[in-house]
Amino acid sequence: MPTFYIKHTTEYNYSDLVYDAASQMMLHPIQDEYQNIASHTLSITNNPNIESRKDFFGNRVATFMIIEPHNQLAIISEIEAVTFEKPLPEDQAPLAQQWDTYHQLQYNPLFMDFLSHKPFDGSFEISAFINSNNLRSLTPYRAALALCDYVYNNFKYIQGVTDVDSNLNDIWSLKAGVCQDFTILLIQMLRMLGIPARYVSGYICPHNENSRGEGATHAWVEAYIPFYGWLGLDPTNNIIANQYHVRLAVGRHFKDCTPVKGVYTGQAEEDLFVKVEINNSKTMPSGPVFPYSHGEHVHHRNSYRQSLQNIPNQQQQ
Repeated sequence: MPTFYIKHTTEYNYSDLVYDAASQMMLHPIQDEYQNIASHTLSITNNPNIESRKDFFGNRVATFMIIEPHNQLAIISEIEAVTFEKPLPEDQAPLAQQWDTYHQLQYNPLFMDFLSHKPFDGSFEISAFINSNNLRSLTPYRAALALCDYVYNNFKYIQGVTDVDSNLNDIWSLKAGVCQDFTILLIQMLRMLGIPARYVSGYICPHNENSRGEGATHAWVEAYIPFYGWLGLDPTNNIIANQYHVRLAVGRHFKDCTPVKGVYTGQAEEDLFVKVEINNSKTMPSGPVFPYSHGEHVHHRNSYRQSLQNIPNQQQQ
């Protein structure tokens, strides 16, 4: 039953004054029987009014506006989270009965989006791997672990080779990426096998010196296992996500879970800086600021005709 204190700072710096900035945040952590949020505070430049709602997936989505001119926007989220270990699947139900469960979910609106997928450059090779290893002869739990192991062992963890807009074809061609890329790939593979899979955004907390993804927002997968529920799989570290993973949001893909995104009026170049600090005590250490860029400054000519999706956020590491 570990307790984690998380401070997540997102800072935008603009080369000129901007105004009428509208932002959306998905920084409210999930509260359930395995994750108790003892406290959560948000501090935002100019102290704007924050409105919130629940989305289709049950995430808390918050929005705010800053009308007055400004050249910096800082959002600081501070969380005290107590996590509990989730028991693993017993995996005792008959094999055929488990796989038949998925046929019943194909037209269930709660699962349809988590089964949907499109062909891409690696589809043939993935299908060949599934068939050659006869994964459908395993229980869904064991098959999901095998796919997680495949991603971990066949793709290199290299920061900076992809960005927030990289797609499956890019990742497959590079055979490398970060947690966001590993997650996107494993979701595709699970769905091709017929296992519902969803994207999870959150944090991986320090517990192993070899853990990848610390010091930034993290991403992993949840696969739906019959007679059990959603099982967290972290392909970046080839582990089952449990009490050291703090969940922020779930969705079909990254865009459903983007921590911060928004639009503004003005013609300015934008720099984004992110810092995530995680500790086991309330005294937060002073850590480095982690810059996320896409090669050069992004020059936006924003207006409210643009979608909120169009402004890039930090890639999950």
